[in-house]
Amino acid sequence: MARLAAVQALYQMEHAGSGLEGVIREYRDHRLGGELDGAMLRDADAEFFEDMLRGTVELQHKIDNFINRLLREGWSLKRLDATVRSILRCGVYELIRRADVPYRSIIDQYTDIAVSFFEEGSDEAGLVNALLDKASSEVRTEDDL
Repeated sequence: MARLAAVQALYQMEHAGSGLEGVIREYRDHRLGGELDGAMLRDADAEFFEDMLRGTVELQHKIDNFINRLLREGWSLKRLDATVRSILRCGVYELIRRADVPYRSIIDQYTDIAVSFFEEGSDEAGLVNALLDKASSEVRTEDDL
């Protein structure tokens, strides 16, 4: 649930122009432990959520450049749906920083999040799965982006 909340918060920051500290405060005070777009976030780990959000924002420029390298020629992160961008950013951040978590588990979690926004078998869910799989093979063999 913390992953879902981090994706939602990144989306909110991009579209509403909300700042990091304000979004973290809003989620801690009002959303974690409640409901967000029909999903119960009561089991969301607030510390994990904050780490995911802070880390993704801090490394966003590097993460975006990395994702752009993975995309097919003629495509860029800017052309992707904003929700997909948020999912990919969180997923790549976690692949980089959570070496203790099997990469397949991370990919599955973010693919499930994509399915919750779109639908199983959708182009978006397939794209998230494929790009995170491709990213995992590069990230897990490099020291950094």
